[in-house]
Amino acid sequence: MILLQHIRNTTSICPQCNKILSAEIFERDDKVWIKKECPEHGEVEDLYWGSYKLYKRAEKYAHDGKSIENPNVDKENPECPKDCGLCNMHKSHTALANVVLTTRCDRNCWYCFFYAGKLGYIYEPTREEISKMLDVLRNEKPVPCNALQLTGGEPTLRPDLVDLIKLAKEKNFDHVQLNTNGIKISQDLEFTKQIREAGVNTLYLSFDGLDGKSNIKNHWEIPGVFDNCRKVGLGVVLVPTVIRGTNDHQVGDILRFGFKNIDVVRSVNFQPVSLVGMMPKKEREQHRITIPDTIKRIEEQTNGEVTEDDFYPVPTLANFTRFVEGLTGKAEYDLSSHFACGMATYIFNQNGKMIPISRFVDIDGLLEYLGEKADDLHAGKSKYIVGSKLLFKLRSFIDKNKAPKGFSLAKILYNSLMKHDYSALGDFHKNSLFVGMMAFMDKFNFDIERVKRCCIHYAMNDGRIIPFCAFNVIPEWYRDVNQKNQGTNIKEWENQTGKKIQDDLYRRDEKALENSELYKKTYSGFLK
Repeated sequence: MILLQHIRNTTSICPQCNKILSAEIFERDDKVWIKKECPEHGEVEDLYWGSYKLYKRAEKYAHDGKSIENPNVDKENPECPKDCGLCNMHKSHTALANVVLTTRCDRNCWYCFFYAGKLGYIYEPTREEISKMLDVLRNEKPVPCNALQLTGGEPTLRPDLVDLIKLAKEKNFDHVQLNTNGIKISQDLEFTKQIREAGVNTLYLSFDGLDGKSNIKNHWEIPGVFDNCRKVGLGVVLVPTVIRGTNDHQVGDILRFGFKNIDVVRSVNFQPVSLVGMMPKKEREQHRITIPDTIKRIEEQTNGEVTEDDFYPVPTLANFTRFVEGLTGKAEYDLSSHFACGMATYIFNQNGKMIPISRFVDIDGLLEYLGEKADDLHAGKSKYIVGSKLLFKLRSFIDKNKAPKGFSLAKILYNSLMKHDYSALGDFHKNSLFVGMMAFMDKFNFDIERVKRCCIHYAMNDGRIIPFCAFNVIPEWYRDVNQKNQGTNIKEWENQTGKKIQDDLYRRDEKALENSELYKKTYSGFLK
């Protein structure tokens, strides 16, 4: 007899008709599942998280953030996710905003949900429209959005990209990230220099594997991307879309590859695949992989150098935020997404070996202490007394014998928490590799409680701000209906511009790239 353990009730949607349904999240066989039933289309059950144990550990850090004080949707009793934009039910401010610059792309990947050739139209907002979107984001209260991702399609196809980057910096976005496949970056050093000087902080770089089979998108161009980014001082985030049976056998090597290039790679952000569109259960089971499954494969493939115990969910940082708010007396940047949305760790280099931060920092002890001191500050205790105690106490949470040599984490934490001097955090990121897991939902595992807490959003040119998993998972409500109305039919666009959308597609000379010394050097030790 198979025993089921109820975890919680939630709401979801029918994968076929989008009807909002009651749903149950439950445990079976040490895994977490979601089940719902549509009166018209029947029952749907799907894997939610691949480890109940890890789910319960992550759940301990659940934290609801700040509701939006100036929602864009003026409705007294909105229904999530139908009345999105953001509404007064949303529980997180925009931590990272996506602005789509184009739906055109120079690649045509089978799993992509956002390519003009598949959508049937081209959407490219004007500079004026983009400026208004940025203003909406910056005017969000109580915390203005300060991190922006310029995305697509392939945004490097926009001839005015450099100007748009400058516009974002003029609007006072602290962090500007360019979501790209890197092909143009790999070919054009001058262009790479221009976007860096304009204000791009990092490339959010597609990277699905270490060979041409698993990463047909840009395997051959990665060496050129790294080379040009090193020359201009531009950091890279590697973004593998992890698909079971396709590239999950490489996640350990992908991590090692990022670690090997830690001088230019700032992060590896694994994204278990979102199975968009209609897909039979058997096919879903073939491709489905969750955050715990990916972490388990990393543990196995790195021989325990990195384990599931090293990862913490995104809202873990809540006590850091509360502490700083106690000092400043104002609302601060708060990563308050649902605990099931993502997990992360930091990895340092200790004599060529990967050492996660949890191996030399008592993270739980530090978080508990910061929570206590945050309570003291909010109760009105002197920040100077609290600060002196913090300075004395911080070192007790760090094992100097295991910490990377010459690295003072206590000093970095004190300067950032007490002095708001974040320059030391820059050194922290340059000397470590951030390893993240971000799992976007699809219609089969859709949990509206996660949508309400989403902190990664899309700005639309009608003034609304839409959570990622509402924007992309229910495109007929948001992405497509907005962008199709504002876009141009492909044939019409081709007639207007005198171009062909097929002309955007990139064609490489694989042999020439494989025979280059740069290619051989970059992939040395990883090519089978």
